[in-house]
Amino acid sequence: MNRVFQEKDLVLATHNLGKIEEFKHLFGKVDFNINNIGQYSWVSPEESGMSFWENSLIKAREASKITGMVSLADDSGLCVEILKGAPGIYSADWATLSDGSRDFEFATNKLVKEIERTGCVEPVIAYFICSLILYWPDNHFEKFEGRIHGEIIWPGRGREGHGYDPVFLPNGYKETFGEMDRWKKNKISHRGLAVKNLMEACF
Repeated sequence: MNRVFQEKDLVLATHNLGKIEEFKHLFGKVDFNINNIGQYSWVSPEESGMSFWENSLIKAREASKITGMVSLADDSGLCVEILKGAPGIYSADWATLSDGSRDFEFATNKLVKEIERTGCVEPVIAYFICSLILYWPDNHFEKFEGRIHGEIIWPGRGREGHGYDPVFLPNGYKETFGEMDRWKKNKISHRGLAVKNLMEACF
């Protein structure tokens, strides 16, 4: 049985302001405080895990340790079937340039080239995944997952999303994630599905 969240404070283990906005939008009106880790001297730990779960756990554990609060962390990425799940946990790393900045146009071009090398015939099946960890200071944690399946299209369409969104067409939709309204996408996305599972189990 899942542990129910009964505390007055929850801290989000991310410095990504866009992600914080999305989490708060998904939670909606709540009777507890959703805190930004940015107000604490928290440095994002090295994500040395070999899976999305492990990376989420690393971030959640460290955030809870420094704040003394229940924390929520996620790790997410794009997995392409013909590439044996790549870029997967390295989705952001593929966009990292030599100076440390990130360029997802560069990453998307790399993705397309890797797919072309396989000689894959369309459709190029893929999914976005989000792994959530809800972590208590006593080291208890609950984990949840959300996935949305679709295919990679090229050239990409839309400028509304971020990352690989313009080249991802979710199953059952005519718009790519890059073309969708941000909040429409937020509800049906991998993160939205993971938060839905979390809310049903622990809130």
